[in-house]
Amino acid sequence: MKRYLLFTVFISGMTTLAAELAAGRLIGNVFGTSNLVWASIIGLILIYLTLGYFLGGKWADQNPTPLAMYRILAWGAFTVGLVPYAAVPVLRSAADAFEALSVGIMAGSFIVVLILFIVPITLLGTISPYAIRLSVDDASKAGQISGQIYAVSTLGSFIGTFLPTLVFIPTIGTTKTFLVFGLFLLLVALAGLAKFAGRREMLKLIWMPILLALIAVLFANQSLKNNTGQVYETESEYNYIQVQEANGFTLLRLNDGQGIHSIYHPDTLFYNGPWEQFSVGPFFYEDRSPDDVRRMAIVGLAAGTAARQATAIYGGDLQIDGFELDPRIVEVGYEYFHMGSPNLNIIIGDGRLNLDRSPERYDIIAVDAYKPPYIPPHMTTLEFFTICASHLTENGVLTLNVGSTPGDRRLIDGLATTMAQVFPTVHTMDIPGTLNTMIFATKQPTTPDALLANVQRLGQDASINPLLVTAMSSTYLHLNPAYETTTVFTDDLAPIEWIVNDMVVRFVLQGGLEFLQ
Repeated sequence: MKRYLLFTVFISGMTTLAAELAAGRLIGNVFGTSNLVWASIIGLILIYLTLGYFLGGKWADQNPTPLAMYRILAWGAFTVGLVPYAAVPVLRSAADAFEALSVGIMAGSFIVVLILFIVPITLLGTISPYAIRLSVDDASKAGQISGQIYAVSTLGSFIGTFLPTLVFIPTIGTTKTFLVFGLFLLLVALAGLAKFAGRREMLKLIWMPILLALIAVLFANQSLKNNTGQVYETESEYNYIQVQEANGFTLLRLNDGQGIHSIYHPDTLFYNGPWEQFSVGPFFYEDRSPDDVRRMAIVGLAAGTAARQATAIYGGDLQIDGFELDPRIVEVGYEYFHMGSPNLNIIIGDGRLNLDRSPERYDIIAVDAYKPPYIPPHMTTLEFFTICASHLTENGVLTLNVGSTPGDRRLIDGLATTMAQVFPTVHTMDIPGTLNTMIFATKQPTTPDALLANVQRLGQDASINPLLVTAMSSTYLHLNPAYETTTVFTDDLAPIEWIVNDMVVRFVLQGGLEFLQ
């Protein structure tokens, strides 16, 4: 009996952590994956487990039988498998609320989805104290047995931390991940009932796996979001990925779907977004021409919009290294966004690490990895910008695309202040009609007057791609006079989460939650 109890505790612990991580993805698909969302999930999961530990100890003393424990486990496993199917209608209404900026519905949906986990997680929390009660037959060994059971449960939790993220979610999706772990734990519970209480007790609950399997078949092809024009959705190790068609444009959206990360249209390359602005940076230097730009790095390649525009502007001889963390996004780029230029070299992995390892020096380094609330702190620091500077040519430029909220420029000012510790000149420009700001940092001193002179000179050259002249003109017209000098971000102290979380909360409380591009 003891061996099977330990096995049960191991699988229960594994399923608990798997459900927690899958819950993060399930909720993150609509509400995003910021640390605010994760804090809510982890905090409530801990509360549910606390309730489970309390109830498990109480129930175990009242009815210390394997029959009672495995019945509870069966119900816990069954409801784990049921959660994603019950959550989909709520999440769809939340996705619609995001589109309509209905904050009340968004908040209500978030609360409802979190409440869905109270039953399965609480029931799973009862198993360890129940197993201790059933295992202790000698009071002198109670501590040893308790330690053994909690150690086995924690080991199971350790395994459950990695399996969903690294294996199941990227291969079969969030819904089926819940289903697989729920069904497996349910089989363990039914086997326990048959082993310790008889087949008759097991057969009383045999309907549970049958019903779960039937639900899985009936809802096998349902999508989490039914956004207008959605043509594709998938889940990767890092993101929930959507491709959407709207008015002839193909859009890439990630996670909560509120930002457009890449865009494609067969008949135009101008999108009035940040992508074309990345090509402007070199022209803060005097008398620059497109022929002077030979190599570019894009950190946060996504589906390659900026790379396609830069190739059109500078020609096919421009060598581009595109750094992208998520290989599934790259696959989507090839399939839906015509990301197949031979001059584009794609490097999968963390942008800072791989840029630091690169042997190349670039005329342009474009960083398109900042979108509130997903700001990678390690790409905002003095040390990161020092790495960037070391990989620029003598007349190179570093350009960042930064999202913000209306009236709150703390993130922009902090980044510009930090970049100014490395670069002699920093320019900022707000993209009209968006909440995006471009920050240009040049390795040599530069002035807006040089940009204006280049606009005027290149605007008269018929061989220059009009996209470049349009982007340069827009940059000059919307340059900001200055930025406020604030905190310097370092690897040791970069309060990005604090700033971004405060930005998001304030914006939500004001009734809006839309960060464009």
